[in-house]
Amino acid sequence: MPVCRVCAHTGFGAALLLLVVSLSGCQTIGYYAQAVNGQFAVWRAAEPIDRVLENEQTDPKLRQRLTLVSEIREFASRELGLPDNNSYRRYADLKRPYVVWNVFAAPEFSLVPVRWCFPIAGCVGYRGYFSREGADKFAATLKEAGLNDKDLDVFVGGVPAYSTLGWFADPVLNTFIGYRDAELARLIFHELAHQVAYAKGDTMFNESFATTVELEGVRRWLEHAGQSDQFEAFIAGRRRQKEFLDLVARARDRLKGIYEEDMPDEEKRSLKVGAYTQLREEYAKLKEKWGGFSGYDRWFGDSLNNAKLGSVAAYNQLVPAFQELLAKHDGNLESFYQAVAKLAKLTPEERSTQLPEDAAVRSNGKLITGAR
Repeated sequence: MPVCRVCAHTGFGAALLLLVVSLSGCQTIGYYAQAVNGQFAVWRAAEPIDRVLENEQTDPKLRQRLTLVSEIREFASRELGLPDNNSYRRYADLKRPYVVWNVFAAPEFSLVPVRWCFPIAGCVGYRGYFSREGADKFAATLKEAGLNDKDLDVFVGGVPAYSTLGWFADPVLNTFIGYRDAELARLIFHELAHQVAYAKGDTMFNESFATTVELEGVRRWLEHAGQSDQFEAFIAGRRRQKEFLDLVARARDRLKGIYEEDMPDEEKRSLKVGAYTQLREEYAKLKEKWGGFSGYDRWFGDSLNNAKLGSVAAYNQLVPAFQELLAKHDGNLESFYQAVAKLAKLTPEERSTQLPEDAAVRSNGKLITGAR
């Protein structure tokens, strides 16, 4: 269920090794302790993929998946020029469906998420926990305490993968090893791309660049594997994702209008319920257009609220601009990476003049399609 790609980049890596003794407050110390312990538990569970493959007791299905991962990983460095390091060369079975659970919160009549700030990692609109129990406990605390005597909408979402952005060697996890072949390749290419160029605090730049690399990478990988016919199916999935994100964005716009109106809270609550009902109805129509594809049913199956909408974000608006830049470099990924790395060192204002968002218009709306 590819809902929230940005949620996969929790930013833990930058702060995990900070000593918590310098932090005040039992709650803060407890939070960092679970983060450090959780990350070290992931590392302890990881072992070299080659060793897993050599083990005669390894399940045949897992052996097949890890063999594929090894091929994808070698292709990433050899053919795509992505970092040749220890990332995705180890495997960890965490014995759970997600590696991290993120807790999101937003006021009852606002879509602006509650933010938490951490040393080095900066401020983010969620808190990550390595156990569902820890996430649920914190979510319950938020619901009970509220914000400035106001109720909060709270949502807990599982995250199958996250990146430490090159700070550490990220392992392959059981939480995503079962992805379809192209999706597995996409994830690995995307995460490795973050290690090539990263602009601090500019999520749109970082995600759009990594998405451009994944699209080009998957296209080349399928072509290399003699499976070019599967690329259109992969792109169809990306189009569905964009349509889902557009659907949620329209719902956010409607809710924002409701919340900004000067009216009694009870009337806002009624209109809020109506807006979420409309969102479900529009999703049902979208499913019909998709021929019954049900990949987002789980997301809609649970209750909807402001925090849940806030957990879904589109940060790929600059993909057409990056694709134009790649074309200017005649598809040469090495020189493309060098150009992007230079852009990452500029200020956001300077970058915006060189990667204009109106490239999406020039691409005739083919955002996140991989069209060339």
